[in-house]
Amino acid sequence: MREGGSTVSKIKLGFAMCGSFCTFQPVLRMMEKCRDLGYDLVPIMSQNASSIDTRFGKAEDFIWQVEDICGKKIINTINDAEPIGPTHMTDIMLVSPCTGNTLAKLANSIVDTSVTMAVKSHLRNNKPVVIAVSTNDALSGSAKNIGALLNLKNYYFVPMRQDNPEGKPTSIVADFSLIPDTLEEALQNTQIQPIMLERKQK
Repeated sequence: MREGGSTVSKIKLGFAMCGSFCTFQPVLRMMEKCRDLGYDLVPIMSQNASSIDTRFGKAEDFIWQVEDICGKKIINTINDAEPIGPTHMTDIMLVSPCTGNTLAKLANSIVDTSVTMAVKSHLRNNKPVVIAVSTNDALSGSAKNIGALLNLKNYYFVPMRQDNPEGKPTSIVADFSLIPDTLEEALQNTQIQPIMLERKQK
């Protein structure tokens, strides 16, 4: 993607975060990158992502960081997410990190969180949704949901890889550094390739 926001300066990016707390720091770095590229960020957090304190940090601290980066209050309720589509708040939607729970709901059209409502509302306008997977069961229980979304119109995936094949052989995490390139391709209705990456060398 070209630096300086020349190609994306007026593009409204819905940036939705789910509760894969161990990935929040790299995701927040990419949120800053998207801001610096010129995207107009609309921050969305699931109820869990915006309310649960973990060993990776306090919810209120993450909310503060997200709102500081985006310059807007987060959307974290179903009611606040519903107008996203009708009011054309977003041109493209990113779910990063996207948990196995959210994958399952999106694949089965279940809308019971702020993130799933945001995606559903956004999709009414026939616009792209980019998924950055982070789940321990991507190569087991969640595999069918990834496959289902790959076969649905308007869904695109950030390239991903096994993050710990020996210790967690079914776990997959997106390469978050490829979010900007994936967004650019998705805006052209193209899936960036390859989707599955080789293991990083130690």
